[in-house]
Amino acid sequence: MARLKEFYKAEVAPALMKKFSYKSPMQIPNLVKIVVNVGTGDAKENAKAIDAVIADITTITGQKAVATTAKKSVANFKLREGMKIGVKVTLRGDRMYEFLDRLFNFSLPRVRDFRGMNPDAFDGRGNYSLGLKEQLIFPEIEYDKVDKIRGMDIAFVTTAQTDEEARELLTLMGAPFAKWEGLS
Repeated sequence: MARLKEFYKAEVAPALMKKFSYKSPMQIPNLVKIVVNVGTGDAKENAKAIDAVIADITTITGQKAVATTAKKSVANFKLREGMKIGVKVTLRGDRMYEFLDRLFNFSLPRVRDFRGMNPDAFDGRGNYSLGLKEQLIFPEIEYDKVDKIRGMDIAFVTTAQTDEEARELLTLMGAPFAKWEGLS
């Protein structure tokens, strides 16, 4: 079992139960999945770009990434329906907790001038989104083998009903939220 999953069961769940005074253990919010998404605009000219991104994301997450395709054609962007334009991976279970542990404890502290995650990036339903500017913050990526620096979006999907519950859940799990209010 993943270290962070054991920590959730032993420490985080009882703390949430006490703070929000839930009547049933089934009301305690937990993490459902983490979705890592990378858009590659240069993939329409360079077909090898998708393969490089799939390799990077597979290395980072430990799970095979899937290429995403365009749903509609857009003439202004020279985009045709069915073209590969991005990569995504959905993590659940032990892989999700392993990735979360590495993200919070190793990768985010490596971000230059990192002051903490934005505490206001919740969607109103208990889900959190985080954007990263480069994949080089992950220790698994070798700098010499990277063809282009790409950013990624990471979405944390929780069973929390409110943003306050989700913020408390992620904070107890070790999320380095910024200490001041009103960040934009």
